[in-house]
Amino acid sequence: MNENQLNHWADIYADKIIREKGDKELYTCASGITPSGTVHIGNFREIISVELIVRALRARGKNVRFIYSWDDYDVFRKVPKNMPQPELLETFLRKPITLVPDTTGRADNYARGNELDVEKILPSVGVAPEYLYQAERYRSSLYAEGMKKALEKRKEIKAILDSCRTEPLPEDWWPISVFSSFTDKDTTTVLDWDGEYGVTYRDDSTGQTETIDLRTTPYAKLPWRIDWPMRWAREGVDFEPAGKDHHSQGGSFDTSKQIVELFGGHAPVSFQYDFISIKGRGGKISSSSGEVISLYDVLEVYTPEICRYLFVSTRPNTEFAISFDLDVLKIYEDYDNCERIYFGLLPVNEKRLAKEKRIYELSQVGEIPTEPSYQIPFRHLCNLLQIHGGNIDTVVDSLKDATEGQKERLRARCKCAWAWITQFSPEDFRFSLATEDSPKAELTESEAKAVRELGGYVEEYLGTMSDKEFSNYIYKAASDNGLENVAFFRAVYLALIGKEKGPKLAGFLAICGKDKVASILKRY
Repeated sequence: MNENQLNHWADIYADKIIREKGDKELYTCASGITPSGTVHIGNFREIISVELIVRALRARGKNVRFIYSWDDYDVFRKVPKNMPQPELLETFLRKPITLVPDTTGRADNYARGNELDVEKILPSVGVAPEYLYQAERYRSSLYAEGMKKALEKRKEIKAILDSCRTEPLPEDWWPISVFSSFTDKDTTTVLDWDGEYGVTYRDDSTGQTETIDLRTTPYAKLPWRIDWPMRWAREGVDFEPAGKDHHSQGGSFDTSKQIVELFGGHAPVSFQYDFISIKGRGGKISSSSGEVISLYDVLEVYTPEICRYLFVSTRPNTEFAISFDLDVLKIYEDYDNCERIYFGLLPVNEKRLAKEKRIYELSQVGEIPTEPSYQIPFRHLCNLLQIHGGNIDTVVDSLKDATEGQKERLRARCKCAWAWITQFSPEDFRFSLATEDSPKAELTESEAKAVRELGGYVEEYLGTMSDKEFSNYIYKAASDNGLENVAFFRAVYLALIGKEKGPKLAGFLAICGKDKVASILKRY
């Protein structure tokens, strides 16, 4: 693939990785997070960004290892809101999050509950990394040599960290932290190191001291700014992105790219990804607060391909909003246009074609479809679902021109459309069609007469002519009974859906169907 064929940012970065890291038998791409709370959609931006780079490398015939680290040996610092038994959880503060109970009953411990939520949902959006569990690795002393190396390079590491601090670290600082074997908490002070594997610490809450052996202890670990580069070197990481906070001047990426050299490794290729905001749904993104939007929430409204499309079509360093409001309609339309371009149904220039085709390819969860989706506007689909009371089977069966190959994707879209219209859409988008048993709307005598007349026209002509042609009969029913068009339309909507306004009337009557509409209107 030459430079002129680099039509997407993932391909550009894949090219950069190969160029900077050289031709390798195996490239390693990494991501990771502390499962301190619900893993939110902002965290997913990093995961999907790495997965797209992995795809781009594999498209070049490269062998790629995609690792995702659960930093589950981190400290439990804060009880998120809305957690069951918060008083119990308070007693586990300052302990490793893998030792905190999962009071929701999902898993063996608090960290694992949050991990499982993510591991279960990622395959549905085409993401399948190799998971590394850092608590398991530290507690089995897998990193004993890495911790010993950090102790040996104590002065050099301190100098690097001090260069990015306003005040230097104290002279008695050590590049290692210890959970107390007496309390399991990190409220300890390292006192000495014997030059090999022996580390002596004090439990600050009890005053007890102990010497541990790094080769056998489950209690020692490296602080984040040292742990990160140690793992880069150990795993041979070639690519790992990071958020604004880590990529800021003097941030953890700045120090890690120097410290990794002390472990015999080199910094990976990286980029900074920006934050994500949410539109049309309350709550700010914060794992520790418990007020988050997760991938599960996004997949309620967006199909997996369109969820991917949101990230694929946006550069990582660009902030964007995931919408639950009216923007949902435009996002579905944008994806449909991208798909039409891919299948040659929407002519564009060559540059746009190459760009949109690559976006479409990377948006797919599995194999690229051999035919486009059933191209139905999202709003129209919402109307169909409401007419049929949310019955997806009835809606799919009513779309006679949908092929068997399109129906599975159509059902997925129906499910999302029903979730959006019932949970997030503006009130004036929502309706339910009256039945013969529904209470009748309060209409004047002339309004009722006009509505009945329209019912007769529906019974006789609806479905035999275009919406524009049938509109003439709508206006005729109004004028025959001395009604202004606005007043008549209001009366028809009240009779049909109990609201004063609704979807464009002629088309709405057509999709509701002759029999259903006539039986409602002729009641008057």
